[in-house]
Amino acid sequence: MIFDKTHFSKELIDNKIETGLHIILTTDEDDSRPVYISGNFNDWRTQDKEFMMEKVGTALYHYKFTHDFDYPEVLLYKFTKGDWSAVEIGANEERTENRSTSKHTGIQNEHVFRWRKNWMPFKPNFLPQIQLISDEFEIPQLNTTRKVWALLPYDYDASSENYPVMYLQDAQNLFNENSGYGNWEIDKKLAVMSEYNVGKIIIIAVEHAEEDRVKEYNVGKTVLGKGRGKKYIKFLAETLKPYVDANFRTKKEREFTGIGGSSMGGLVSIISGLRYPEIFGKLMIFSPSLWVAPKMTIKNYEDTGNTKIYLYAGGEESATMIEHVETFKNRMIESEFVTDKMKINLSINKLGKHNETFWSDEFPKAIEWLFFNTKDN
Repeated sequence: MIFDKTHFSKELIDNKIETGLHIILTTDEDDSRPVYISGNFNDWRTQDKEFMMEKVGTALYHYKFTHDFDYPEVLLYKFTKGDWSAVEIGANEERTENRSTSKHTGIQNEHVFRWRKNWMPFKPNFLPQIQLISDEFEIPQLNTTRKVWALLPYDYDASSENYPVMYLQDAQNLFNENSGYGNWEIDKKLAVMSEYNVGKIIIIAVEHAEEDRVKEYNVGKTVLGKGRGKKYIKFLAETLKPYVDANFRTKKEREFTGIGGSSMGGLVSIISGLRYPEIFGKLMIFSPSLWVAPKMTIKNYEDTGNTKIYLYAGGEESATMIEHVETFKNRMIESEFVTDKMKINLSINKLGKHNETFWSDEFPKAIEWLFFNTKDN
């Protein structure tokens, strides 16, 4: 049954179900994506299924806080379409301030004019500071050098905070506007997240080895031959991380340290987490090339139960991508490397292709879930 706002509000009252707080939302822009309420009652999580609104009509949504809900003194909240890339904005694309109410019962009517689309617009003053750590950072394990960047929170110099760290592969494709394959635009994504006080994190981006990329990200003897990935992983864990911790204000513990990448970069990130679970407590794995190492050994180490893994796969990448990723997830749980199923998140986009555009869209969702979803940390 389709209601308009007035009739829906009357329906609530006439049926005497007004106990508790009812949020009724109308929007100018409507589509098939669900609407979530995010606020100070759920650590501002944007994809919390407990706070997904019910669509009750065209551009009309409803959510009920029950009469026994544990309300904060003042309820602060915003509406999103699932993450900060699709948060509500004003009629002129301006950021909207937090909504608030002290009600515990009755009806709260709200309206959203527009939603952010593809992280636009972002505000340049929230862009991270991009610092080239070195043009020729030494990798003694491989007897070579590499460019390494640090992306620091926009207000890093004005604060005294320590930050979690995510180590990412394939730096050429992360924020470089001139990349031949496009880029993840992580700088813009971090800007939007920072504007909403989510996502203050240090990103360490390591350049790949160009024509030797596959060999460097390939670990051991696989269907691609013998790789040099063991030495590369040792560099990340034993050379790069100590340098970063000594030169930046980092949270050094494993629960604040992540590693990630896509494709072969995703594969080497998985194995980094398996080989150094005492260092990397968060794994961000997009479209991993699991076919390269189908017999990968997953060992159960002590004190790794709180490892969090965000897996992503696209339905239009290959005939076996989703199957491989789902199998890998199940193996991680069965091996007890991840002892709590809630600590491994599999995100599948059935329309997703094997490219930077889809990894870009997934990046902020992964960062938020891995580092800032305190309910599951």
